[in-house]
Amino acid sequence: MMTLEEFTTKKEEFLIFLDVEKNLALNTQRAYFGDLKQFTQFWAKINTAEKNIHIFSAIERFLVSLYNKKINKSSIARKLSCLKSFEKYVQTDGISLNLNLKRPKIDKKLPVYLTIDEMLHLLDNVKTSDLPSKFPLRDKAILELLYATGIRCSELINIKLKDINSEQKTILIYGKGRKERIVLFGSKAHEKLLQHLLHERQKTKTTDEYLFLNHRGGQLTSRSVQRIIQMFRQFLKIDKFISPHKIRHSFATHLINQGVDIRIVQELLGHKNIASTEKYTHVSQEHLAKLFDTIHPLHTILKRKDD
Repeated sequence: MMTLEEFTTKKEEFLIFLDVEKNLALNTQRAYFGDLKQFTQFWAKINTAEKNIHIFSAIERFLVSLYNKKINKSSIARKLSCLKSFEKYVQTDGISLNLNLKRPKIDKKLPVYLTIDEMLHLLDNVKTSDLPSKFPLRDKAILELLYATGIRCSELINIKLKDINSEQKTILIYGKGRKERIVLFGSKAHEKLLQHLLHERQKTKTTDEYLFLNHRGGQLTSRSVQRIIQMFRQFLKIDKFISPHKIRHSFATHLINQGVDIRIVQELLGHKNIASTEKYTHVSQEHLAKLFDTIHPLHTILKRKDD
């Protein structure tokens, strides 16, 4: 039976293992750290009233408390994944917990995305002089690059000058688990990057610096990029919540709708499993259904008969 004290010790070892051995994405590490901290605090709290509570009982009551707080299923599923990974880790030390944890069934949601017209409006019609920003060229370059490549926000902020090949219009990206991949960008994104680098970004003698910087000359944060993308929301004709991840969804959806092979989209997005990319085919089917309802000649014939 694992005690709270033993769990706390193993928890610290596990977090080091995730960072050093598994090379897990930083955001995932932070999420797991928060999940384990939350569970440990919960276990310690109930342990003050009842001594020597078994780990399985602690987890069971922890999950009940999450459901009672109406925590969404995806968050609960992540916490369970964290605990299952912990269980596998301690097994290597000969500790068998036999937790038998099962993830809750998560309702699949189709990704929300911007239409091609909406994206082109933001990219081509919004002038830098219209942006309420100290670095409008940087912000336009960020939006252009996110849509041109479909990269994650965390990947964007970690791009260094040396990762960019301007001649071939490629960028070396370090994805989840520091997995490397090459993404492509077009002439429009290249033009926006050059404008930012030549006219706005402070000069530097080293290529080992981040592409996008904040006003202090330091690395831009994910939160800052999210605020930058939100700034463009005011220029949409229909009010929509937009984020770096929704730009990524738009990139993938538009490629699928244009007939690009799903395996190519998977590679560009850096998805480990094809199942992660397949959700965009459902969006594509929904898109086709809407087209049928508006422009398909058969629909026009049927409508004429109904009239």
